[in-house]
Amino acid sequence: MMGIHDKSADTLDSATLELEDADSAPVAEAASGLSIDDLLPQSTSPEPAPRSADSAPARAPAAGTRTARVLDVAGRCATIVLRGATAPLEAELALEVDPEVIADAQANGDLVLVECCEGEAPLVVAALTTRKPREIRLQATSISIEAEEEVLLRSGHGAVRIRQDGDIEVIGSRISAASRGLFRLVGRILRLN
Repeated sequence: MMGIHDKSADTLDSATLELEDADSAPVAEAASGLSIDDLLPQSTSPEPAPRSADSAPARAPAAGTRTARVLDVAGRCATIVLRGATAPLEAELALEVDPEVIADAQANGDLVLVECCEGEAPLVVAALTTRKPREIRLQATSISIEAEEEVLLRSGHGAVRIRQDGDIEVIGSRISAASRGLFRLVGRILRLN
């Protein structure tokens, strides 16, 4: 048994020496004298072939709550990019989330809050305001503004103040009022200047 081991070791050493000569013909001749088991390291399980970048599936995000940017909104689905990631993901909108709120977040560049659960698609649960807005738009069927003491609308040198006792002040450098129909001024006393 010792002689067999020595012979295979000699063959391997001669193959190694010929490999060091860096000529392709002697390398092929030396390798032809060895079995495939002598050339390959012993392994109990074959390693999988590496995947190309095109065939690699998108990794599921880790479970938890993350923030994301919205790339697109279509119905109750959104294409998002999670913070710290580069690949876009498809996410669903939670039932209580209005798609228009997420579309506004996309238009304003605001972040959204996303819940990630193992084995499920990411779920958009809220839109986040991350900076002071330059413009606020309110659009609804009915808008109600109420205050216990006073409502004040002010811009520059103009203001409208409505007080709890019913006093209303309109202040401005030039005030215009127009009506397409009847214009009524009613009061117990009207004072001009």
